[in-house]
Amino acid sequence: MLMKALLTGGGGFLGRYLVDAWLKQGHEVAILGRTEHPDLVARGIDFHQGDLSELETVRKACEGCEVVFHTAAKAGVWGAKGSFWMTNFQGTQNVITACREQGVQRLIHTSTPSVVFNRQPLRGVDESQPYGSRWLCHYAESKAAAEKEVLAAHAPGQLQTVALRPHLIWGKGDNHLIPRVVARARAGKLKIVGTGTNKVDLVHVRNAAAAHLLAEEKLRDTDPVCGGKSYFITQGQPVVLWDWINALLKKLDIPPVTRKVPLPVAYTAGALLEAVYAIAKIPGEPPMTRFVATELAKDHYFDISAARRDLGYNPRFSEEEGLRELVEELRKLG
Repeated sequence: MLMKALLTGGGGFLGRYLVDAWLKQGHEVAILGRTEHPDLVARGIDFHQGDLSELETVRKACEGCEVVFHTAAKAGVWGAKGSFWMTNFQGTQNVITACREQGVQRLIHTSTPSVVFNRQPLRGVDESQPYGSRWLCHYAESKAAAEKEVLAAHAPGQLQTVALRPHLIWGKGDNHLIPRVVARARAGKLKIVGTGTNKVDLVHVRNAAAAHLLAEEKLRDTDPVCGGKSYFITQGQPVVLWDWINALLKKLDIPPVTRKVPLPVAYTAGALLEAVYAIAKIPGEPPMTRFVATELAKDHYFDISAARRDLGYNPRFSEEEGLRELVEELRKLG
């Protein structure tokens, strides 16, 4: 059955993989984004340029769609609170409203494990883990509020919703996470925060996209088991963060990161830098923040049993395959 889906943020990293996967299944796609992407328009994709904060724009983009993949968000660890809440919370409310008004049947929301951030190590926790507290960045707090709205909007037989929490998406085409790490390592500015033994979960972008398609398929049921629920999405096997980074650097002929900074030192430096940047209104992002220090030093990996059971999710694209692609791309970029 031919279906049309709207992808908010369809020009982004995950969004592009979803666009390709959805089209490969023979469906139609529309994209809502702030920046026009001529290459996507050239493929005959229905492109709507605008902001999530503009309800009328979102409403028009949803017209004629059975499905919405809501991947767009304001990401980052630093910035004005209002901008995060306008995009991530109000924008998500607009998506829900537009879905209801335009008769959209299914909404798959891209959330984040940061919604359960609580400054403590997270070791194999599942979806029963409470929402976070003592937030250290507006992104995590605003995304938690948005996820709650999406799950509360689930209505069997009407608008059916699900929220996915992919963790540290990486792969070919990434223009944010891994390239920044590699650039800092090349410049000799990357240091291990903490002991260097903390474990984290990652997910390859192809697996993250596949999880979204599986969730959409499951939501087609009259009363889907995944409806109104959230799911962690990972590779299913945590890695020692700094070992993983150093293995990647080795493949790129970049010296390994060996210098260490104790977490209390990095955390205090982050607090001071946040204060300086806020008071002096310095543009850009501080080189360290309390949130980043915490994430770089502590365990955060998750139990994906629920996604395996309810969605049929299985991370089929391997880390080895992903690394081969990524290294090839990074070598070309220099």
